[in-house]
Amino acid sequence: MDLTLLEQTLADRGEPTFRAGQVWEWAARGVDGYDEMTNLPRNLRDDLAATVPFSTLSLEDEAQSADGTVKALFRTADGHPLEAVLMRYRDGRRSVCVSSQSGCPLTCTFCATGTMRFGRNLTASEILDQMLHFRRFEQLDHLVFMGMGEPMLNLDHVLAATRRLPDVGITYRRTTISTVGWLPGLTRFVDEVEEPIRLALSLHAANPLLRSQIMPVNDRYPLAEVLAECRRYFELAHRKVFVEYVMLAGVNDSPGQARELVELLDRDVFKVNLIPYNPTGIYDGSTRDAIAAFKAVLDQARLPSTVRLTRGRDIAAACGQLAATR
Repeated sequence: MDLTLLEQTLADRGEPTFRAGQVWEWAARGVDGYDEMTNLPRNLRDDLAATVPFSTLSLEDEAQSADGTVKALFRTADGHPLEAVLMRYRDGRRSVCVSSQSGCPLTCTFCATGTMRFGRNLTASEILDQMLHFRRFEQLDHLVFMGMGEPMLNLDHVLAATRRLPDVGITYRRTTISTVGWLPGLTRFVDEVEEPIRLALSLHAANPLLRSQIMPVNDRYPLAEVLAECRRYFELAHRKVFVEYVMLAGVNDSPGQARELVELLDRDVFKVNLIPYNPTGIYDGSTRDAIAAFKAVLDQARLPSTVRLTRGRDIAAACGQLAATR
């Protein structure tokens, strides 16, 4: 729900200041509407239902993968599309991937979101409502800002949403904010955020020239400067930075490029997450053998790495596939 509108509506009615907290507590528990908020007076529940929509988003479509992943297509009140994904894992984890923008202005070439028309930043309430939609199904315990958009371009609203997640059961240590290296926002994040929120860097090439071809943002904010901020995050927060590296056949997946990555990253500071590519256009994904050979170079150098388990590929819900199409 629009938490700003909620607070203003309650203030205009002359309600006690604790009422907004009561409403949020019920929403965080995953209730379906105001009727279930039994510690609020009936007339207040009726008035809120009429004046403050229970969600800032309308659900337009929902798809479920064979692996249990669920993708939801939403639209904001002013018509902007966005998608979010619930990922279910065999060990019981329930993780939500949320969007911070409708579309993305940074046009990374491997990402379907970059082909969309950019809409706008999402509000904190619109970010939370993506997560609350899935909370009504089941308990959640992880959240990643790896959906549509660059979170560091919308840092204030991203952080405002993040700071409410513990009320839902998602701790800061189980919340990850990913960036392609938008330096002004990253610097603010490192300087200002005291909560133990995880940081991930979308890297995808150790060679700056190749990275600029894949990710135009590298021309504006060079990789060396971005990595310096990541190292400063580690020094201040004492938490490793997760490096996302999507595996593109014949582009960035050779053993020589793995060695470049080893030379670039401090093994005490970074942990690499190799991501099998989910085809969205101009690239092909690396073979299993190529990924294994790449990882072997990292393992030999003792640079920590894992290969991401792909979820939701059959419903275009996997990494890089979100494009708000039906």
